[in-house]
Amino acid sequence: MSDSFEPGTHTVLVVDDAPECLTQMYGLLKGHYRVLVANSGERALQLASGDTAPDLILLDVMLPGMGGYEVCRRLKSDPRTAQTPVIFLTGRGESEEEQAGFDAGAADYIVKPISPPIVLARVQTHMRVKAAADFLQDKAAFLQVEVERRTREVQVIQDVTIMMMAALAETRDHETGNHLLRTQNYVRALAIELRNHPRYRAELDDETILLLYKSAPLHDIGKVGIPDHILLKPGPLTPEEFEIMKTHTVMGRDAIASAERLLDGPSNFLRLAREIAYSHQEKWDGSGYPEGLQGEQIPLSARLMAVADVYDALISKRVYKPPFTHPRAVEMIREGSGRHFDPDVVKAFVQIAEQFQEIARRYADEG
Repeated sequence: MSDSFEPGTHTVLVVDDAPECLTQMYGLLKGHYRVLVANSGERALQLASGDTAPDLILLDVMLPGMGGYEVCRRLKSDPRTAQTPVIFLTGRGESEEEQAGFDAGAADYIVKPISPPIVLARVQTHMRVKAAADFLQDKAAFLQVEVERRTREVQVIQDVTIMMMAALAETRDHETGNHLLRTQNYVRALAIELRNHPRYRAELDDETILLLYKSAPLHDIGKVGIPDHILLKPGPLTPEEFEIMKTHTVMGRDAIASAERLLDGPSNFLRLAREIAYSHQEKWDGSGYPEGLQGEQIPLSARLMAVADVYDALISKRVYKPPFTHPRAVEMIREGSGRHFDPDVVKAFVQIAEQFQEIARRYADEG
């Protein structure tokens, strides 16, 4: 940004109803700036918001019709001209008059009869201030756009990475199909409905619900560590095999915790993902795993995931069972209230059961 102003590169609007004053100001400024003139407040407002908007306005206080103070107030109330500096020209120098001008939004005062050196010095000073302000505003706007662009880019990379990681785990189990898409949408719908409950309104804000939606696909990430002969076994697992299967919750938690440590600080997103991966197999009555947590000891994120995960398992075909109908799955979730599931989450589920059915239909497995 330069401190100098080449003739014609910046524009001054002079507003005065006296022709001799307009002629004097035009002659003084034309060698330094592009000069516009107006002999009324109404014309000044038109020029100020036109295609060739001025960088600075010299405004006579005593105008016929719309006075200078009103013109200034209108300029400052219009977003297009609010940042344009206004210097009042007045034949009166009383402090009350000056205060009225500053109250209207003026940047400065010049008393008539004018002193050409003072006029040029004041105009140049305010031009420099305006140029600096414009530069900073443009810089800030550019930085904001750039930050928003990079934030969107990071979010897209994050989302794609999450889905790739989760999909990698799902490739080990060919029967799950669109399970990831369904469960993350179930979780979001449940959280939105549960937010209507006064106890959860503060906890389930928009950001948390978005993070739950993004975290849900990682709930079974730990399955990458389960041997194929157990993970893909078509029949019931032996007690020993089931103990190994249960370790997928610990492996999922540890993998996500390792990612948290790489960030060198806490992450709400990874915290929720870790909670879901580790605790979504816990049961409300304490009979689940890996820790046998009970009731509200189980993180809310995991309690939401438990209902979403079980519902999807019930309505999906597996080698060891046919799919249950939606009404039967709803009834089974309802029967698990207070034993397997948080009663409040079950109530929310029952309220939006049709949404679950629609999500399942939208993301149905092919074939």
